[in-house]
Amino acid sequence: MIDYAQTLRLIKLAQDGDQDAKDMLINEHYPLVKSVIRRYRNKGIDYDDLFQLGCVGFVKAINNFDTSYNVRFSTYAVPMIAGEVKRFLRDDGYIKVSRAIKSQAIEINRYLDSLPADSPAPSITDIAEKFNLEPQEVVFAMDSTRYPVSLSTPVDSNEEGSVTLGERIATQEEEDSKLDHFILKQLIESLSPRDRKIIIMRYYRDKTQSEIAKELGVSQVQVSRIENKVLQNMRKKFGE
Repeated sequence: MIDYAQTLRLIKLAQDGDQDAKDMLINEHYPLVKSVIRRYRNKGIDYDDLFQLGCVGFVKAINNFDTSYNVRFSTYAVPMIAGEVKRFLRDDGYIKVSRAIKSQAIEINRYLDSLPADSPAPSITDIAEKFNLEPQEVVFAMDSTRYPVSLSTPVDSNEEGSVTLGERIATQEEEDSKLDHFILKQLIESLSPRDRKIIIMRYYRDKTQSEIAKELGVSQVQVSRIENKVLQNMRKKFGE
């Protein structure tokens, strides 16, 4: 296991075009990549493809990492790895629907919403005639949109004890929260003692800037400037 100083040295070499250094970094950080992509399993993507996506994100982290960020490389790499997988799931992982079909679906839904509540529901043929479409085009357009479902809907099976949609969402949110807490924890630990204390008092102890200023023996303006500077640096580090 390479230490922090060796990691920085290899990153600089890799950024200068040293492929051996890049390969060594990838090999040393296999566990990190695997730990991030594990939460995206069961998404209909082969695990090997997920791992390749994670490695792409990791390589981007190597290429873009700036030692002046004053943050550990692993902290910077995690959101880059996760971002690459999320980007694939968003842009390439699922069947795309053309803008024209989405527009048709929007217009149809607006029409249906505009009908009086006590009026009979129009048939597919009625909708097709109104929008000058074929019936199958109406069905396809309407199926291309997602409709709300109950959180109690089973997502595994109809058997007793099956997992509901609400439970599945809660599990995914819990995993996202763990990842966010991991990143935030390491980021806060990288701050100077003074900056760290201000952020903790402000956002974890719910103290006002005036209360913090009084406790630290500085002006409220100073606390405000420090807080804004820290938040700006956080956004810069993660490209927000």
